[in-house]
Amino acid sequence: MKTTPLDHLMHLMAKLPGLGPRSARRAVLDLLKKRESVMLPLITAMHDVASTVHSCPSCGNWDVQEPCAVCRDPSRDGQMLCVVEDVADLWALERSRAFKGLYHVLGGTLSALDGIRPADLKIDQLVARVGQGAVREVILALSATVEGQTTAHYVAERLQESGVSISRLAHGLPVGGELDYLDDGTLTAALQARQKAS
Repeated sequence: MKTTPLDHLMHLMAKLPGLGPRSARRAVLDLLKKRESVMLPLITAMHDVASTVHSCPSCGNWDVQEPCAVCRDPSRDGQMLCVVEDVADLWALERSRAFKGLYHVLGGTLSALDGIRPADLKIDQLVARVGQGAVREVILALSATVEGQTTAHYVAERLQESGVSISRLAHGLPVGGELDYLDDGTLTAALQARQKAS
């Protein structure tokens, strides 16, 4: 049976987080109804993002310039480095406006089940970045999941010889919670009450 353009679009939309086949079908139908006001501008915006947005070579954030706006900001404290799992976590912390240092996006967490090993993450780049000597404190802002805590422990071990102060987010993070789903107040409290990693 031949796949129609509608089928193909619904199949692609269903791959997005939070959208299953039925939600994707509803979204496509809504886009078709709003072709001029939503669908065509969306196509243009997606093309613009695909052709202009790049991963920052320093921290891993997404931006149209390299380095990204966070890394370019002279008011940021370059001695503090916050390690996050994904760009969504970086954006969540930025929303809270509680952290004024720089970031390092690992690109995921260690997971034996999913076959994600240290070499699959940007841990070596983190160690090299800290090894340059400008960083004094590394904050491990990883999700309070088993994978997040395993990754935090591994990263802390890798950075132990560097002599930098290593801390983890504390109060306010529910066990099993993910940073991107937390409110700004919870993130602010967690950053302010961070503690030494053991």
